[in-house]
Amino acid sequence: MIEKNYQPADIESRMSLVWEDARAFSAGRPDRRDAEPFTIVIPPPNVTGSLHMGHALNNTLQDILCRFERMRGRDVLWQPGTDHAGIATQMVVERQLMERQQPSRREMGREKFLARVWEWKDESGGTIINQLKRLGASCDWSRERFTMDEGLSKAVVKVFVELHRAGLIYKDKRLVNWDPKLLTAISDLEVQQVELKGNLWYLRYPLEGRTFSPDDPTSFIVVATTRPETMLGDTAVAVHPDDERYQHLIGKRVILPLVGREIPIVADTYSDPEKGTGAVKITPAHDFNDFEVGRRHGLAQISVLDKEACLNLVGNEDYMRDLPEGSEEFAREFHGIERFAARKKIVERLETFGFLERIEPNTHMVPHGDRSGVVIEPYLTDQWYVDAKTLAQPAIAAVRSGTTTFVPKNWEKTYFDWMENIQPWCISRQLWWGHQIPAWYGPDRKVFVAETEEEAVGHAIGYYVEQEVITPEQGREMALDRNKRAGFITRDEDVLDTWFSSALWPFSTLGWPDDAPEVKRYYPTNVLVTGFDIIFFWVARMMMMGLHFMGEVPFSTVYIHALVRDEKGAKMSKSKGNVIDPLALIDEYGADALRFTLAAMAAQGRDIKLSSQRVEGYRNFATKLWNACRFAEMNDCAMPDGFDAAKAKETLNRWIAHEAAAATREVTEAIEAYRFNDAAGAIYRFVWNVYCDWYLELAKPVLTGPESRAKAETQAMVAWARDEILKLLHPFMPFITEALWETTARRDGLLALTPWPHRTDVPTVEEIAALSAASFADPLVPPLLISFDAASFKDEAAEAEIGWVVDLVTAIRSVRAEMNIPPATLMPLVLVGTSAETKERAPRWTDVIKRLARLSDISFADGAPEGSAQLVVRGEVAALPLKGVVDLAAERARLTKEIAKADADIERVDKKLGNPNFVAKAAEEVVEEEREKREAALARKAKFQEALARLAGVG
Repeated sequence: MIEKNYQPADIESRMSLVWEDARAFSAGRPDRRDAEPFTIVIPPPNVTGSLHMGHALNNTLQDILCRFERMRGRDVLWQPGTDHAGIATQMVVERQLMERQQPSRREMGREKFLARVWEWKDESGGTIINQLKRLGASCDWSRERFTMDEGLSKAVVKVFVELHRAGLIYKDKRLVNWDPKLLTAISDLEVQQVELKGNLWYLRYPLEGRTFSPDDPTSFIVVATTRPETMLGDTAVAVHPDDERYQHLIGKRVILPLVGREIPIVADTYSDPEKGTGAVKITPAHDFNDFEVGRRHGLAQISVLDKEACLNLVGNEDYMRDLPEGSEEFAREFHGIERFAARKKIVERLETFGFLERIEPNTHMVPHGDRSGVVIEPYLTDQWYVDAKTLAQPAIAAVRSGTTTFVPKNWEKTYFDWMENIQPWCISRQLWWGHQIPAWYGPDRKVFVAETEEEAVGHAIGYYVEQEVITPEQGREMALDRNKRAGFITRDEDVLDTWFSSALWPFSTLGWPDDAPEVKRYYPTNVLVTGFDIIFFWVARMMMMGLHFMGEVPFSTVYIHALVRDEKGAKMSKSKGNVIDPLALIDEYGADALRFTLAAMAAQGRDIKLSSQRVEGYRNFATKLWNACRFAEMNDCAMPDGFDAAKAKETLNRWIAHEAAAATREVTEAIEAYRFNDAAGAIYRFVWNVYCDWYLELAKPVLTGPESRAKAETQAMVAWARDEILKLLHPFMPFITEALWETTARRDGLLALTPWPHRTDVPTVEEIAALSAASFADPLVPPLLISFDAASFKDEAAEAEIGWVVDLVTAIRSVRAEMNIPPATLMPLVLVGTSAETKERAPRWTDVIKRLARLSDISFADGAPEGSAQLVVRGEVAALPLKGVVDLAAERARLTKEIAKADADIERVDKKLGNPNFVAKAAEEVVEEEREKREAALARKAKFQEALARLAGVG
């Protein structure tokens, strides 16, 4: 018995247990042993994370695909797991130690600290997994993996070692994003650009061989910089080769102010003649663009900051090289000063000596660490790198050939732009939590990369014996006695970038590098669902690693979903206070309502503007379905054994079968094409408009009438259509559909494992003919051997008849609403010049049409009565006499006034959007809101114009 009220909280936890007990989501079920596999790997959320709206969208779309394919009979593996999230996790535990006033990480030592992190992970990590279960994610939870579990760690080590042997991993000194608070290199994804109000300092660099004077422009060249503190590491000034102002200076030298170092003036297209003075200082060790300029011109790389972003001058050989006498005093004075304090002090000193020409306010983007919140430094340091350019070539070719495709396709351009200009990938991090790099250093810093310490020791002993650094006897002793080799080789303390391990996710989670049967069955995966922001960091790297180690692309399709924004279109952020918590929405409206909202709004390439009102609206949709199923139950609607919907005789029942088939085709094709919003829209219309508003309404007289063959058939068809709805809706709203299925169709087992209403084989012409003939045969004839296919059934005659009724009532209701005709006012309807077909069908539906359209009478005539509004319904005219019912003059005046108001609204918005200052300065979401206002006003105007035009034909 279906409960009176729909309460999401009551059914969601119960249905989760039902699925879990039945192992409904297990891959490799015995009944699917011979089925075609379908695999998705979850983008592993951080073990420190909690469910946010991006997760909710991403996992809802994945779940729709998995439930859809599972119902289509495939052996579905949705591989779950979490990422160890190096920086984030280490920060969580360090903060916890500080709050509890316990020893710090460094006081504890590496081994004890890592034990504490594992302890935290086992107790508190992975909260997000339970939150994903609340969302309804149908992963095979028995296969949950973690990027630092034993199997995945084995895969990481093997990949590092093999890539190093192939020359594709190497150590190099390059610029990295350096976090001076966390004291580690970080990836571009962990860098947040923040707009800050700062200054542009214009500095005079004296020309060599000239007597410097602030009053003599020929004695210096002016450069503009936002970072005067890094000038101490300048090794050149660059000008554009075509800039006529500086042609005569190219190749000459300047004296670096305060420092005294002679540096060249070089010609490079990096310098923009339109910006600043057209001359720029080049500091290769402190700017990514300058680093490339420096490489092109063979410039020295002088780092003047230490790991904590303080000036590092004393003892800095690169800085002190080739400086004039007396430079040591300046170095001692400025050594150890924090970068921003140093900036102030350097500017003061420049001004004192006349090297500061002017200061201009300047608003610009400054990189910050997303975890630490401090300004990031480009920092020159030794790190491990992957030769991404070499690995990228097969990955580029795979997308160019269509082996892997992006949906929407425009994201392929983003992929190509990145991959074709890819830089070496820095994979080392100065952390303790993560996969420690499998590299060991000998006494002379010779590196030995190996899968185990024993293997590295063996390589080292062999090398140093050959070099006669140690004797063979010493080598044998070291190999046998761990204590004797202590300190002989030491392991690299750094760990690998989290993206390195997650790049292996599509195959490491399946058991690679072991010869696991899951690797053969479920790799390559079918589709990856992810956000555009990690195309570079994750998608591209999975493509590279998958092709290199597996010989195949990791997935054939990459579906890129958009952002979830607030209702005004603003990006959600804690600072704005506009973050919408998905768990709060689930608590209030249910997981099904949130899921359906996200799917219904997931149009390809368009961001989602989410509001709680939208979620509430789809919660009402769930309630509508619940009440419709209760109505069916209360009217004894159930399918008898052996019922075949194709044999229905009643026109209304054949019409609902026809509409169900159309909806099934539409939903199926939309999901297959990743048009989730179209699929959700199709099932929404079928449930609300077709089934609830029309079919049940038209069926009521039969259901409440006396017992008859028509009533029995209608009761069965109401139940049949309900079950088709539950199947089609299940991928989107799994909890409510499974709960209703359990009550109404428990003989069929779990809905999650029930076949999708679509047959894979196409019936022959003879089968279709037999099916059609059987529809009107004696009910005692045994059912056909071929089963009814809800996706291919068609009955155009039934659609024409019931469709005419629906369209006619809809058109009359529309006119009544336009003209403000009260519901209590009954009106006559005249069918004009009616065809024989309509004359024949109209009497069958007269009572229904009169009841639903609030009519007093339906008649036939050759011409429309004077003063009537004429409606064209399926090519035929119907007339509603309005004289005496509507004050035509007042109605025309009202509609004219409404059109004028809409025009005023459009004009007001056009003025705003036509103002370049408004468009340039207003927030993106504000501009978009104005555009939406204009669209709404245009729609209102069109509606009122249509009503006015209708009145124009009324006398």
